[in-house]
Amino acid sequence: MKQIAILGSTGSIGVSTLEIVASHPDTFRVVALSAGKNLELCARQVRQFRPKLVAVADPHDLPRLRELLDGQDVEITGGLEGLCAVATADGVQMVVAAIVGAAGLVPTAAAIRAGKDVALANKETLVTAGHLFMELVATHQVKLHPVDSEHSAVFQSITGHRNQDITKIILTASGGPFRETPLERLKTVTVQDALNHPNWSMGRKITIDSATMMNKGLEVIEARWLFDAPADKISVNIHPQSIIHSMVEYVDGCVIAQLGMPDMKAPIAYALSYPARVSSGIKPLDLTELSGLTFFKPDLERFPCLGLAYRALGEGESMPAVMNAANEIAVEAFLEGRISFLQIARVIEQTMDRHQAHRLSSIDEVLAADQWGREAARAICTTMTR
Repeated sequence: MKQIAILGSTGSIGVSTLEIVASHPDTFRVVALSAGKNLELCARQVRQFRPKLVAVADPHDLPRLRELLDGQDVEITGGLEGLCAVATADGVQMVVAAIVGAAGLVPTAAAIRAGKDVALANKETLVTAGHLFMELVATHQVKLHPVDSEHSAVFQSITGHRNQDITKIILTASGGPFRETPLERLKTVTVQDALNHPNWSMGRKITIDSATMMNKGLEVIEARWLFDAPADKISVNIHPQSIIHSMVEYVDGCVIAQLGMPDMKAPIAYALSYPARVSSGIKPLDLTELSGLTFFKPDLERFPCLGLAYRALGEGESMPAVMNAANEIAVEAFLEGRISFLQIARVIEQTMDRHQAHRLSSIDEVLAADQWGREAARAICTTMTR
């Protein structure tokens, strides 16, 4: 039985992970959980899965969580120290890193240092500190399994093949809710418009990132580190049906793709059980029911955030961390109604323009670059009028 910990158990990835665990009680056991603000859901998860340890991100929420879990046999902790305790808990073999944003950086690093294998859903970890994390993985000889559907698809498509034979990694993107929206209309889209994703059910921040295609830009940077591929070997294709999750092209002209219904439980189940496979509970793909699969190149005028991600990857060093921080602040400002949808990209670009990229040699330096990016982006947001 594989013993797991989940960082971010109340988010969409965490909830899906627990659904898989519940379907395979003889295969997986939850030892530790961490949650954000949804304390009621966290309490229900603790009562159902009976972990030894639970942590809440904000220590101010500890009294309420203790009240909700009164009488339960579980250790309760909080704050960054609590998240790291979950990531390093005794007996845990795999940590599902599903905290959204740069907040997952430190606990994920702690898991690797503790010798835990990681199922990585927190793409910002590799975006902000890719070379440092891959060095940690090599030093501590742990396994890093991608949970993003695109990177899981690439991983499945390269297994059994030689890296030197790869000519291109092709990440697919749905294009989000605005792939066909007239550009003039983008000036007036609402938060609800942007949250209306046509194919996937995700958290609010990731859904906005999909609408701007920053999510795909972050995945390009993540792919660079996961698969040791330069930027010019990583391309993006818009694929509205979200059936092919990504592809790998080889020197002989062959392209290998991974297909499946758009449901995150499939890549989660694969990451948890690799190299075996277990039932994910999703509907099997029936190709005869499909009207067709289409692909086209992304329009960088429509999706400037994708271009900004490639720029950050090209400049390297601290720039991806600053770009990611600016994006988190800009998305938060959009969700709160303080800036418009199109201003998200402008905040990110102006923040990057103000930053001089420099070498990052420690997690603390990554966190400092992240903080700089947040402060700069906040200042830029205050100057904008909708």
